[in-house]
Amino acid sequence: PFLGFIYLIYVPTKVCTQHSPDANPLQSSNHSRYKISEEAQLFLTGPVSTILIPTFYTLVCLISVPINICAGLVFIRKIKIKKPAVIYMLNLVCADLLFAMVLPFKISYHFNGNNWIFGPAMCRVVTAAFYWNMYCSVLLIALISAIIACVAMWIFSFAGSMHLLFTEQTFHLTQLGITTCHDIQSSKLFLCYKMYFVTLCCLLFFLPLIITMVSYTRVIMTLSKDQPGVPDHSLKKRRAVFLSGTVLVMFVLCFTPTNLVLIMHQLKDTEGAQIEDNADILYIVYLIFLCLGSLNCLLDPLVYYFGSSQFQKELFSMLGWKKKKQDPSGGPSSPGPSEPTSQTNMTSNHQENNKINIPPTKSDSSQANLCSQCKKQLD
Repeated sequence: PFLGFIYLIYVPTKVCTQHSPDANPLQSSNHSRYKISEEAQLFLTGPVSTILIPTFYTLVCLISVPINICAGLVFIRKIKIKKPAVIYMLNLVCADLLFAMVLPFKISYHFNGNNWIFGPAMCRVVTAAFYWNMYCSVLLIALISAIIACVAMWIFSFAGSMHLLFTEQTFHLTQLGITTCHDIQSSKLFLCYKMYFVTLCCLLFFLPLIITMVSYTRVIMTLSKDQPGVPDHSLKKRRAVFLSGTVLVMFVLCFTPTNLVLIMHQLKDTEGAQIEDNADILYIVYLIFLCLGSLNCLLDPLVYYFGSSQFQKELFSMLGWKKKKQDPSGGPSSPGPSEPTSQTNMTSNHQENNKINIPPTKSDSSQANLCSQCKKQLD
């Protein structure tokens, strides 16, 4: 889940492209020549895109793969999949693993100096998979339902990314001797991409965003109110409110910044515009938000764990661990010494009362028991 590597469109917006009059923008990247600005060259060869970004994604990949595999095994082997919530979370696990499977290609691409070596077809597949994964997560959060909703989600998100499968994504830069993947796009396709990404963001992000915010806000408000005639399970209600708020915050923080900057970038640029010499701050901000969004695939398993006591139980069972049960009294208790002492003192007190012909009362017994306990503490 998450917003993948949708590395913007016309690299950063500072890229200058020059085409031969007879060049076909959709033909193989090996036959296309592009000249880019010095600003773009510094970005493509700089430490941000060749060290910082791939290092961050490497950490995300190494952590997200095992924890999502564990989550998937728990849902498949230990919990009844017929439950709607389990169906939803299992699909979310699949979306996270889809992201993790294509992430190594992007990591290699960046560590290799933004030089794509896996061929044009694989570039299109990886790029489309990243968009697909992002909108899978968005729609899953917005459409919490059972099988029909999940199937519809996969179809809509895949249809939204199909355009990237059939358009050229790799371009060779003779100045740097590298082949980029999705970082640079033909200026002849600018209007097409502009309409595509604006439509994609509106239908597959901003509309689900509105639905999600309204739905989760109403859920939180409803759970926070005291309803007459309904038993108040305070712990369960607090957990439900906390989880609803957590999912809503995750959605807004992980997906909103990148999609917002993406649509701003598309609406800002105009075809044939003069390239400025100043750095594109918007694109730098976009890269930061992109890294932030990748954390979604790490946070999802934490939501599964803390949101479901059954998930915790089955995970510990699968791993062969046992949760320690705390004694209700707050510590180990031993009834042996205390009870006989109390009984002995009560018996002694009873015998003493019999000697002076005073019948033992309930208050006397309680007092004797209290004295016994105090003496025990002093000893």
